Amino acid sequence: MQEILLLLVAYMLGSIPTSVWVSKHFFGIDIREYGSGNAGATNTFRVLGPKWGSIVMLVDVSKGAAAALLVFTLHKYALHDSMQRTNLMIGLGLAAVVGHIFPLWAGFKGGKGVATLFGMILAIQPAVAGLCVGVFILVLYLTRFVSLSSILSGVAFAILILFIFNDDSTFYRIFSIAVALMLVLTHQKNINRILKGTESKVPILKFRDRRKSRRRENKDQQDSDNAG
Repeated sequence: MQEILLLLVAYMLGSIPTSVWVSKHFFGIDIREYGSGNAGATNTFRVLGPKWGSIVMLVDVSKGAAAALLVFTLHKYALHDSMQRTNLMIGLGLAAVVGHIFPLWAGFKGGKGVATLFGMILAIQPAVAGLCVGVFILVLYLTRFVSLSSILSGVAFAILILFIFNDDSTFYRIFSIAVALMLVLTHQKNINRILKGTESKVPILKFRDRRKSRRRENKDQQDSDNAG
């Protein structure tokens, strides 16, 4: 009974529609009516900019972490490091992710749950979460596609759990595979847009793009001068 109550609390935590509340309160719009129509951090980056996108992402990550850490309110799980505790943390985290995707407080139309999912992993296994962040940042720096960064960090998560850390929990191993598959499936439209060259890039590395643009312009000018 206590576990069920915690799952409900975790769902309600996940249901906090951060991007929707931010967009309505500070900008007078519903983020779901702009950009990709998604109520997540990625679309907030695109529509409202990196400042608000970062705030939304931080809160959404915190939702997943807080939900998973609810396990420590039950003494039978808090006193011993056990597989049962890990399994319940996964369940609580998933409840928060479901809340983010189908938020009670925003008409059950939310985001994709990637940031909230990461928060859960951060609470369960910080080392794995840190490595996934490294993959995310590297891919984001190289491509500026948040969607691709999310997909590849999810694949990295499965590889880390299955082969690098070789976790003993069968549930955790299955969960890692499910995460990778879920990220691929929920980003099908993004994958299609990337292949077509129409996927939006987040405006967080404009200085790099401006530098590259200036280099191209200088090179074109030099080529023009040499040709003349």
